[in-house]
Amino acid sequence: MTTSINSALKITLPVLFGYIPMGMAFGLLLADQGYAWYWATLMGVFIFAGAAQFMAVGLLAAHAGMFEVAMTTLLLNSRHIFYGLSLIHNLKAKGWRRFYVIFGLTDETYSLLTAHHASRSFTNPTNQNDNDEGQFQFIITALNQSYWVIGCTVGALLGSIITFDTTGLDFTLPALFMVLVIEQYKATKKVFPFAIALVCAVSTLVLFDSSSMLLISITLTLALLLGTQQLQTKGIMK
Repeated sequence: MTTSINSALKITLPVLFGYIPMGMAFGLLLADQGYAWYWATLMGVFIFAGAAQFMAVGLLAAHAGMFEVAMTTLLLNSRHIFYGLSLIHNLKAKGWRRFYVIFGLTDETYSLLTAHHASRSFTNPTNQNDNDEGQFQFIITALNQSYWVIGCTVGALLGSIITFDTTGLDFTLPALFMVLVIEQYKATKKVFPFAIALVCAVSTLVLFDSSSMLLISITLTLALLLGTQQLQTKGIMK
């Protein structure tokens, strides 16, 4: 157990350095709207959705209704449907831990789980313990959420007593994604999936509205990768 925690701490360090400042930025923004600090903590515990929480601050400030908040959140997080589908056969956590990992499946957690699974499959394909893998997936998810909750709480506490300029903090999340992409490549050693994703992202950004770009590009990337896999399975494409 101790070994698993130490390994998970090492793997989740990029997320820690991204989630703490981003969580603090969220806490500062929420405190600026006049909410008590513990609301940031509760949102980090029970919602745990970075982009959706930032969006919620704007919706709350605009006095949006519950239906509007729910629909906007659903559309924003619909990309997680594809994450779940791709993890169906690789999610080894059992019982209540399985439901927790599903709940905590953020972009960053998904990236770490898939990269770790690919790395294990490549280095040790014949000797994998599903229980150990499931426990490791649970620990990674729990650590990532703890980083986010700590950041939200600290930011809200500071925001309630001190005024901060948060200019530049919004770049933390893109920087975190770049680090995770590098880790994914180091685990898989394959350029093709990243090239497909890049082409799809640029194409949809040019052809469609930026608000719908993410969902369309993910759908297109998934379709192309699945199609390529089918061609490879049938021996048509190597």
